[in-house]
Amino acid sequence: MAENRASADGPAHGSGYGSAYGEGVPCWVDAQLPDVEAGKRFYGELFGWTFEEQRYGGAVWALKEGRPVAALAHKTDGRMPTVWTVYFATPDIEGLADRIWAAGGQVVTAPMPVGDLGTSALVTDPDGAVFGLWEPEAHPGFGVRREPGTFVWAELYARDTEAANTFYGGLFHDALFGPEAQPDFGRAPVADVFPAEMPPHFLVHFGVEDCDAVLGTVSRLGGRVQAPPFETSYGKAAVVTDNQGASFAVLERTERPER
Repeated sequence: MAENRASADGPAHGSGYGSAYGEGVPCWVDAQLPDVEAGKRFYGELFGWTFEEQRYGGAVWALKEGRPVAALAHKTDGRMPTVWTVYFATPDIEGLADRIWAAGGQVVTAPMPVGDLGTSALVTDPDGAVFGLWEPEAHPGFGVRREPGTFVWAELYARDTEAANTFYGGLFHDALFGPEAQPDFGRAPVADVFPAEMPPHFLVHFGVEDCDAVLGTVSRLGGRVQAPPFETSYGKAAVVTDNQGASFAVLERTERPER
């Protein structure tokens, strides 16, 4: 599902943006796009992002009020899907990749350094849903999250949510179920929102102030609405695609979900 992405994965430049993320906490997102310039125009207008070129592999970091929130990278292999990927923090990426393999997942891209920023990998769960791992060095991840125009949630759409709970609970128990947990990651059946034949996948959610209103902007910019607004335990969400076909959700947050 993904090519060698070591040059584009991982958090942004320099330390001093936010604090470290514990193992199993979503800490970064990126999009692999055929046309990064078109992506900058779309997301810049939609979320108010500005952009900064990076020294690794031609990726650009998206900034919200000067703080890193995401990366856009050029998709070099046209056979690969245009997607948003969520990365989970870990202090031991090699050890976590081994645990994922032992629990029935797959390692798609082996752990690989990203300059002095850290080390990234792409993996799947036993159901085939792809996600990333990030072991930080110079930067831990998001400079800001849980605000409009930034990452607020990742939902795993799975065929078997009980099996997903077992797998991710075994990997990331403290982040999901620990006494101090404030998870930004949930699980739901694929058929709740998508056709039953849709493969299991993670859906990245970005915060918005008005879910209904933002859909007009998505359409005006060349995107489309996949699923109109619906209520969830964590707010009102809608699923959209950008002008190049990458799916994501917009979320008008209400209350934090019950653990």
